[in-house]
Amino acid sequence: MKYRISNIKISVSVPDQNKEITRKIKSKISGDINLYNLVIYKRSIDAREKKNIMYVYTIDFETKKPIKNYQKLGLAIPDEYEYIYPEKGKKKLLNSPIVCGFGPSGIFSALMLAENGYNPIIIERGKKILERKEDIKNFWSQGILNTESNIQFGEGGAGAFSDGKLTTQTKNPRSRKVLEVFVENGAPEEILYDSKPHIGTDLLRNVIISIREKIESLGGTFLFDSKVEEILTDENNILQGVIVNGEKIETQVMIIAPGNSSRDTFEMLCKKGVHMTSKPFAVGLRIEHLQDDVNESQYGEMREYLGAADYKLTFNGNKRSLYTFCMCPGGYVINGASEEDTVVTNGMSYHSRKGENANSAILVNINPEDFGGYDNVLAGIEFQRNLEKLAFKHGGSNYKAPVQLAGDFLKDKVSIELGTVKPTIRPGYKFVNFNDFLPSFISETIKEGLINFSGKMKAFQDENAVLTGIETRSSSPVRIVRKDGESTNIAGLFPSGEGAGYAGGIMSAAVDGIVSAEEVIKRYFI
Repeated sequence: MKYRISNIKISVSVPDQNKEITRKIKSKISGDINLYNLVIYKRSIDAREKKNIMYVYTIDFETKKPIKNYQKLGLAIPDEYEYIYPEKGKKKLLNSPIVCGFGPSGIFSALMLAENGYNPIIIERGKKILERKEDIKNFWSQGILNTESNIQFGEGGAGAFSDGKLTTQTKNPRSRKVLEVFVENGAPEEILYDSKPHIGTDLLRNVIISIREKIESLGGTFLFDSKVEEILTDENNILQGVIVNGEKIETQVMIIAPGNSSRDTFEMLCKKGVHMTSKPFAVGLRIEHLQDDVNESQYGEMREYLGAADYKLTFNGNKRSLYTFCMCPGGYVINGASEEDTVVTNGMSYHSRKGENANSAILVNINPEDFGGYDNVLAGIEFQRNLEKLAFKHGGSNYKAPVQLAGDFLKDKVSIELGTVKPTIRPGYKFVNFNDFLPSFISETIKEGLINFSGKMKAFQDENAVLTGIETRSSSPVRIVRKDGESTNIAGLFPSGEGAGYAGGIMSAAVDGIVSAEEVIKRYFI
């Protein structure tokens, strides 16, 4: 028989966790019962008592004989999750479906279609990940920007050069399928049970390559350095094909999974008349602290037993909110520009999270009323772009990023020297006063929020913490309107993922990619 037991608490200082898990389960169920196939189903950290931080486990195990009154002992029979594809639809596809974009959503859309024999064509404007890595290296070392191959564009999407966080607020059972695919393709097995799983950019790149190779083995075709320039429809607004690098490719179905930086794609869709709307997003700065200070704030005396600590903070002011986003323990602030004469920040960590600094975005919510209203579909893009150009100008007009010490930002003065925290962004930085060019409602909200955060977490009291700007690409400023997965006015067009306005991170985008593939499968066969 298989059982699940929850809330097994063990001090993080215990060296042999597995042995203690077995002992605690046996003491709870009592009796002379042998346990088999113990598997961690979930693990989290309870750090409320800094002097006694605990791992909290949910464990699945088996016994040869049934346990009487197992429910009274706090046991449950685990639900066995198995992802099942939907039945194929009855409408025949004359051509292979297209997946536009190979970020998290496009990756999982393409994989699902390939596993069901649809032989998808995957169109990615950027390069394969190893070639893309060289272009990014040149940008960070020499300030040479390739506008088609960078942090935003290329195999794996923006998430390929990030922390590889797999946390999500969604309870969608497809999340398990996503994690299993990652593990099958080389991700660490602990992502299946850690409450805050992450892969790290160094491992994630190899996982993406493995998934791409699997898609190819199943009949998928990849077109890199290829951009969808136009979508073709008939007089009834039914998709007929696309123009890619000047050439026509016929198709009746396209899952369009652009990143949230695909501004020219949004412009193309808008000109075509595809139903779109503007949506709220957020902008702000990156803040860097010493990781040791974050560890002490979060774990106190027991930090030696744990890895790099993270945090999540929110502040709700009278008019605006400030919140941390994409926190990267032991990570690096990176320059993620995709357009000339702009500076854009993001965060990245390797799997080990051994970097000296911790960093996180600190973001202010932006509403359509701030940039022209819901009817002006592309106004949010211009709002972002204007801030990115200001950051470029104030950083020295050479792709170096503007930075300021947190203490100086609060005092409204330009920083003149660094303290204990050294900026990690490349190709470099320049001291500024963000108060001089950020909209006042953004800068004032950040000030209020930093003061609030300093009362919640000791590390935020450090005036030497470094602010780097500007963070504008946390989510898409537009939404491609859909119903039952399909565009509301272009038949055969299936908007998907973060850039399309339906996700907010690797996991939610991947899940949405699965959903989009399911919608295609339910309608068509090939």
